[in-house]
Amino acid sequence: MAAELGASRLLAPYFSSSQIVWTIIIGTIMIALALGAVFGGRWADRDPNPDKLYLRIMAAAVWIALIPLVGKYVILLVSGLLIVTVSTNFLVIAAFVSCMVVFVPPLFLLGTVTAGLNKFATDSLDDNASVVGRLSACNTIGSILGTFLPTFVTIPAVGTFVTFLVFSGALLAIPLVYFLSLKARLAACAASVVAFVATSCLSPLTGFAFWERDLAYEGESIYNYLQVKDLADRTILSTNVLFGVQSVTTKDDGLTGMYYDTALAAPALAAHARSALVLGMGTGTYACQLRRYYPDMTVEGVEIDAKITALAGRYFDEPADVPVATYDGRAWLAAVDRTYDVIMVDAYQDITIPFQMSSTEFFRMVREHLNPGGVMVVNMNMVSDGAGSINEALQSTISQVFNAAGLTGMVATADVDGNTNRELFAVRPAAGGDGTGLLDGRAEALAATTATRSGDAQLTGLMESVAARLRRVPAPGEPGFRSGAVLTDDRAPVEVLGMRAIDRIIADEAGPYRDILRKDGVRGLLDALS
Repeated sequence: MAAELGASRLLAPYFSSSQIVWTIIIGTIMIALALGAVFGGRWADRDPNPDKLYLRIMAAAVWIALIPLVGKYVILLVSGLLIVTVSTNFLVIAAFVSCMVVFVPPLFLLGTVTAGLNKFATDSLDDNASVVGRLSACNTIGSILGTFLPTFVTIPAVGTFVTFLVFSGALLAIPLVYFLSLKARLAACAASVVAFVATSCLSPLTGFAFWERDLAYEGESIYNYLQVKDLADRTILSTNVLFGVQSVTTKDDGLTGMYYDTALAAPALAAHARSALVLGMGTGTYACQLRRYYPDMTVEGVEIDAKITALAGRYFDEPADVPVATYDGRAWLAAVDRTYDVIMVDAYQDITIPFQMSSTEFFRMVREHLNPGGVMVVNMNMVSDGAGSINEALQSTISQVFNAAGLTGMVATADVDGNTNRELFAVRPAAGGDGTGLLDGRAEALAATTATRSGDAQLTGLMESVAARLRRVPAPGEPGFRSGAVLTDDRAPVEVLGMRAIDRIIADEAGPYRDILRKDGVRGLLDALS
C-alpha cells in the first residue's frame, strides 16, 4: 500500500493524479500481486526454502529503494518514446507502461510472500484455516499502516522520495536480520546495503523536474507536486511538469497579457462591482488584478491547498488583505450564505477541473451565491473545443443552469487573444425578473462601464476588444445546445474529456516529429531533436 500511494505521487507530476491514473495504478498493482500469489504458491510447494523467500523480499526492497532515483528517468523515457508514436490515449498508455516497468516487478515479488509464509507456518491441516486467518490479519494490518502513514505522516513531512526510502528500508531490514542471524548470503546483504545507501544519498539531490535549473522552489503538499519558476518577467506555479501551468504573475504593473485580463470584464458586466469571490485562488493573480483596477471591491479567495497559499505570499505578492479560506470550493459554498457581485471559478486539479466543480448542482450553488445581476466567470481552455469536448460540456451545463425559467442570453464566452484560454461569463437575472442578457446592452456598455468603475484607460481599451469577442452560448431548446453534454454529480466524466484535450495538444506539438519518424526513422528524429 505504501508503494501504491508512492506510485500515485511519483506519477502525478507527469500524468496528473486523476481517477484515470489511479485506476491504472491500482489495476497494474493488483495484476502484479495476483501473479505473485500464483507463482509464490507454486515456488513454495516446489522448493519450501525460506532463503529464497527472503531473497525475493530483499530484491523487492532494493528495487523500491531505487525507484526515487531511477523511476523519474524511466517515466520520462517512456513518455518520450510514446509521445512520437502514440496518437491517442497518450495519458493512459504512458501511465500504464510506466507502472508496468517501474512498479510491477517489486510488487510481483512481494505478492509471493503470503503464499510462502503460509507454507512455512502450516504444520497440519487441522489448523490451516487459523494460520491463513492470522496471516491475512497481519497482511491487512500492514496495509492499514501502509495506507495511513504515507498520506498523513511521511509524504507531508519528508516527501515522496524519502517515503520510498523509509518503507523500502523497513522492508530491507527483514531479510538482513534473517541472513545475518544465519551468517548466510553475506555478499547479497552487503550489495543490498550499498545500493540502499547510494540511492538514499543521491535521490534527494534531484527533483521531479531534474532538467530545470532556474526553479525557485520545488516541493510537495498533501494535494500537489509544486514547482515555482522565477523568470525575468513573471513567476510561474506548476503542479505538473509536462502539461501547462496553474498560475502566472507578471512582475510589471498593469495588464498581464493572459486570461486574467479578459476575466476582468466580469466586474463591468455585473450590475454592481462591490464584492468578489475567487474559487481556486491559486497564487492570487486575479485577486491582485481586481484590487488594482477595482480598489473599492472586497475580495475573498478559497484555495484547497494551504501550501499554495503560503507560496503565494512568498513568491507571488498575493495581497495580504485578501482573506483566503483553505477549503474545497464547493464545500465552502455549502457552508456560507454570503453573496457576491462577481464569482471567479478557476479551480483545477492538476490538468483538469474537479468533477464536483463542473456539474449542474455546483453551478446552481454558485448562482445562488451571486447577487441579483451578479456575474460568474469561468476559466476554460479553448484548445478543448468542438463536439465531445470538455468546453462543450461546461458551456451546455452552465447554459442549462443560468438560462433557466425561460431566460436566454444569460451566458456568453470570449476567447483570449494570443492564448489558449476561453472565459465564460454567466449572469444571474436582476431582481424583478429582469432578463437582460450579456449581449443585450451589457456588451455594448462594457467599455463605458469599465471606464466609469475603474478609471483605467488601458483596461477600458481592452474591454472594447473583449466586447467584440463575446459570443452567445445557446440556451436549452435553441440550435447548438446539446442536452447530452450536460454534466451532473452522477455523470461528469471531466477526466476522460480532459484526456482528449491533452491528446489534441500532444498531436499539435508532436505531429511534426511523428512525420519525421515516419519518413526518416529514428536517426532522422534524433537529428531533428539535436
